[in-house]
Amino acid sequence: MVDALEHDAAQPSGRDEADALQRCAQLLSTVEDQLRTAEKLTKADEPAPVGNYERRKQEEEERLRGLHARLRAVQRGIKPAEAPQPSTSGKARSTSGPGEVGESEEEDSEEEDESQEEEVVEEEEDDEDGEEEEEDDNDNDGGVSDLARPETQKKTLSYIALSTFKGEQDGDLAIEMGDVLQILSKNADGWWLAQDSKGDKGLVPKTYLKMQSETSLSISIAITEIDATDVLSAMGAIPAGFRPSTLSKLLDEGVTFRGSRYIQPELSQSNLSFKDLFLDPDTGKVRARSSRVCLSVSLWTCRMVPSPGVGLQVLSRHVRLCAFNGSQVLSNIHTVRATYNPKSAKTWSFSPRMSGQLSSLLDGDCFLRCDSDSPDLGILFELGVTYIRNSTGEQGDLSCGWAFLKLFDASGAPVPLRTYELTLHGGTPYETDVEMDPSMTRRGSAGSVFQQMMASRKVPKLVVKLRTPNHRNMSHLNLLPDTLVGSVCSVHLLALYRQLLADTLLLDRVTMQNADLICSSVLATFPEVLDQSDLLDALRSSWENAEKNLKRSEKRDMSILKREFVRVYMDYVFPLFYSAEMPGPRWADEEVANQRARIIFNANPNILSLDHAHQPFDISQVTYDLLISARH
Repeated sequence: MVDALEHDAAQPSGRDEADALQRCAQLLSTVEDQLRTAEKLTKADEPAPVGNYERRKQEEEERLRGLHARLRAVQRGIKPAEAPQPSTSGKARSTSGPGEVGESEEEDSEEEDESQEEEVVEEEEDDEDGEEEEEDDNDNDGGVSDLARPETQKKTLSYIALSTFKGEQDGDLAIEMGDVLQILSKNADGWWLAQDSKGDKGLVPKTYLKMQSETSLSISIAITEIDATDVLSAMGAIPAGFRPSTLSKLLDEGVTFRGSRYIQPELSQSNLSFKDLFLDPDTGKVRARSSRVCLSVSLWTCRMVPSPGVGLQVLSRHVRLCAFNGSQVLSNIHTVRATYNPKSAKTWSFSPRMSGQLSSLLDGDCFLRCDSDSPDLGILFELGVTYIRNSTGEQGDLSCGWAFLKLFDASGAPVPLRTYELTLHGGTPYETDVEMDPSMTRRGSAGSVFQQMMASRKVPKLVVKLRTPNHRNMSHLNLLPDTLVGSVCSVHLLALYRQLLADTLLLDRVTMQNADLICSSVLATFPEVLDQSDLLDALRSSWENAEKNLKRSEKRDMSILKREFVRVYMDYVFPLFYSAEMPGPRWADEEVANQRARIIFNANPNILSLDHAHQPFDISQVTYDLLISARH
């Protein structure tokens, strides 16, 4: 990227010259940020003793300084384009000539030189600050609002928050570091009216902002950008194959890859009927539907998983799995929490033996249904950890490796149902030939046969078993959507929900074209239970207790089962959704999880009494909107 920039700078041509100058400023800022990040790293961030730590750190810093020097040379060689003529409203600025403006900018730059003597790249940052002062001066134009500028000029500018600003009084806009803001107007007192990506508006101090144009936003900064994970990996502080978690990012984007979406019925192409929900006219029950893939997947163990490093506090170790075809995720993403023994730090296990009911989050027995006709259909497993970095308090998700189990061979025949030892790969599922620890492969390939055998035993592996579901589970699974991944322990509850859904949508509606709101708290809120494992466990426990009080004949009567299921759900689960005492779910937050567990454990049918506080009533709590909820 730097070579291309130098080539463009050597061939000046008006607009290309201005674009090159803008790109150069952006890359300079990125390199300076990463240089400061590298200098703050300490030896405490490494997972184990690493040889030549200081030398590696020094080489990384020298590389960044070399990039910085080349970019500064390119910046000096580019002749800045002439500024447009100021408008008549900026008379105070228009009376001064170009030379006077330059002198003013040099004085500003010299003042900033004196206040930033302790910076690592003092001269370069001061020059950049001088350029930013010039941009701010040109934007202010003597206090003139940015709304008075030409439309074409307003469209090209946006700003990035350099730091978090919580707001000091009413009318201020709270921002987080890294937020992209659109500036609606610029006031002479330094407080600018901004709008964030959510549409919220308010005042922010301009010192918290850094100008970023749409053109520079579109530049592929990945070529020169080095995030904290890359720096740690280059220094040997974490294994080279570690990456930010791919599947965690998809879950954070919304409900697109969550079970609460995939449990919903799918509309046909005409939007007048359902593609995966039918009633059997003879029995009145949901018609069973087979899927191309319907398997039980048991997670057994993970061996030789690299440690994420002593500089990170691990909050959760887990495996996320989904249907995958090598290029895109084809199902919801299901998460299974791993148990960990400090005496065997590189081994993860699943489904621990415990008294009482096993949490669905810890249950390694999963099911997978997928109706995709892709010849490359398989199961993607991603090992991950949720961590807090000790030095900065930053929280994030790392991928500790991934494995892909293809479910069909080259001829299209299903693979055998047996136990598989899957080798974990480094990088992301979209990268190939990335090893978790390249040094181990070099040591093994260079030695004798015995050394190669010993080295192969140290390769990270995931052990899973594929099998056909038993008759009871298979009968329940065939009532579910064509594509869904989840825990086997909750299959019977999902089947009951689908039966209630079919009764309401296929029997109780006057016509199939009727799209009125449906009064049903169960249909409206049950999908959210799939995204909150503790509420799903509470429903399982309450349902098991209720089933014990049913007679054998009642257990075979679907009308009785549906009525009892609704009663249990409304008594023990539904009130918890809207309890004011119940905090919202937060992944890998032990304090919140314990608080929710206490409230769930003490819940009883009297939770709806006046002694308990609840959230304000909303119509969405008791109504099911087919047009919004159904998948298209």
